[in-house]
Amino acid sequence: MLYQITSLLLEVAAGLIAGTCLLRLYMQHQRIPMSARSGNPMGRFIFALTDWLVLPLRRVIPSAGRWDLASLVGAFLVQLAEFAVLWLLTGMAANVLSLVVLAAFGLVRMTISALTGLVIVYAILSWVQTQSIVADLLERLVMPVLAPIRRVLPLAGGVDLSPLVLLVLLQVAGIVLGSLQAAVLVALAS
Repeated sequence: MLYQITSLLLEVAAGLIAGTCLLRLYMQHQRIPMSARSGNPMGRFIFALTDWLVLPLRRVIPSAGRWDLASLVGAFLVQLAEFAVLWLLTGMAANVLSLVVLAAFGLVRMTISALTGLVIVYAILSWVQTQSIVADLLERLVMPVLAPIRRVLPLAGGVDLSPLVLLVLLQVAGIVLGSLQAAVLVALAS
């Protein structure tokens, strides 16, 4: 029971910090302003949760074009720390390579889950036609992944099915990721 509680708390804390690092990475790549002056309601929250980790990493890890690698490495390190603590709590001997693989797969899984959530919220908000800063922010985050689907998939009776197609593709990617992770971990254990 104690392990389950600790696991839950670690997963929530690590998920929040690593997920926010990934959101920071993606928003900077999309050139979405995050300063207080920009009116972005998420900017201050993102900076508050990630500056302590990302800013020191930026001193040693440069950006690669529009990609803020310090945010990516920060998210990875948080995932790695989560899996290392959980592994230590189980009392098993930790294979460092397995921990690195688990952290990498954890980041990809987190990205799929976050994108799934963004698409669902975007689709719901598109039904009610709200004009808000949050709706505009969601649209800027989701449109780069919906645009290629929209180019291929025509409207069906005036209804845009691209969010549904993207959700199905994300679910398929999650299934493939789970199978790939299992295969890689089995290969590492042998």
